[in-house]
Amino acid sequence: MERRDVALHLGREATALDLANKQVADDGGTEYTFDRLLLATGGAPRRLPGSDATGGIIYYRTLDDYVRLRDLADTRARFAVIGGGFIGSEIAAALAMRGKDVVMLFPEAGIGAGRFPEDLARNLIDYYREKGVDVRPKALVDGVTRQGDTFIVRARRVDAEQVEEIPVDGVVAGIGIRPNTALAQAAGLAVEDGIVVDERLRTSHPDVFAAGDVAAFYNAALDRRLRVEHEDNANTMGKMAGRNMAGGVARYDHLPYFYSDLFDLGYEAVGEFGPTMEMAADWQEPYRKGVVYSLQEGRVRGVLLWNVWDQVDAARQLIAEPGPFTRGDLVGRIPG
Repeated sequence: MERRDVALHLGREATALDLANKQVADDGGTEYTFDRLLLATGGAPRRLPGSDATGGIIYYRTLDDYVRLRDLADTRARFAVIGGGFIGSEIAAALAMRGKDVVMLFPEAGIGAGRFPEDLARNLIDYYREKGVDVRPKALVDGVTRQGDTFIVRARRVDAEQVEEIPVDGVVAGIGIRPNTALAQAAGLAVEDGIVVDERLRTSHPDVFAAGDVAAFYNAALDRRLRVEHEDNANTMGKMAGRNMAGGVARYDHLPYFYSDLFDLGYEAVGEFGPTMEMAADWQEPYRKGVVYSLQEGRVRGVLLWNVWDQVDAARQLIAEPGPFTRGDLVGRIPG
């Protein structure tokens, strides 16, 4: 990094940001001055209530988490995966594909509920069970305790009080993150479910920029502010923030996409999905290949490409169109 004139200060945490004097202090007492500053502080995983003292729960956010789970999977057989979202669905599938005994618990009625149509989310439960995963929807985890090398997951149905104790060799929890905004907020920067940035990724201070999971940016196609926790957003936003910090004036109009692989199924998606939106499915093969659209007041807000590839740009273009669209208008609109 010396050839790039970059100095790395590893193992340090920024603890204070002084905007008036353009200084950052770290936990070792060192102060750094800046002309322009990028905040890419990411997020911290939500943790299971009352389980911090247990130790050993893998929240799967870092390289170390990956190494721990890989090493554990080399020697142990039974795992609990808590959460039915991105991390939960991917980890449950990956462990089952390695021949592990997996129990998957989440409070929603289906895998990916709230993002996928209700019928698809429920169908995924049957699909995962066919692949050998013990899927338990509508399950609440009351806590995790430890007895030697064994974890005891205490779980119950959302509509019941009876608690079941599930012994496993490892626990992975993917229950979301909270954006790390404390440094920005203490410095007086605008924060609203993330650090608020303008079209050039500047915060409320013109010489401080933000990017990645922590940045809340306005997207013109959706006409709303977003905060996106996915690779495409982090990579694209980080590059543009760097260019603009160096004097560029580019606008961040990018609508990020996200993707996942679930056993033999894979998808790419762009835009937004939610329980209040109308879902319109154009299946070539029900629940195995097709395109699902989310609509709000006749406008396409999101496109889910289910085992359909190389159509993300077409999906972005459709979201940018004002419509109005009906279900019939969307049949065959994006080819599979």
